[in-house]
Amino acid sequence: MTAVPKHDVFQAIADSSRREMLRLLAEHDYSIKEISGHFSISRTAIVKHLNVLSDANLVTDRKSGRKKIYSLQPAQLMEVKEWVSYFEKFWDNKLSILKHMVEDDEEE
Repeated sequence: MTAVPKHDVFQAIADSSRREMLRLLAEHDYSIKEISGHFSISRTAIVKHLNVLSDANLVTDRKSGRKKIYSLQPAQLMEVKEWVSYFEKFWDNKLSILKHMVEDDEEE
């Protein structure tokens, strides 16, 4: 049986600090100390943000000696990709209309 996350992926990425943490972890696995070096917030706040990301299954952690190392789990982001891709048709349509308007103006 799969555990239901405490936070969904949309709640987790709603915060700009958590989005930045995901960007960092997309490049490399980091310890809490290393992640903290990229932010001007307390280590306690970093841990709380990482807990939200972990609850949403966006990151995992593992022990390495006395350190806890965090890794990105990008599969959960597919839900966001699918949601956003639904709305791409609206952008494509708007860009197509703009293209036709510009081309019509050039012809005149």
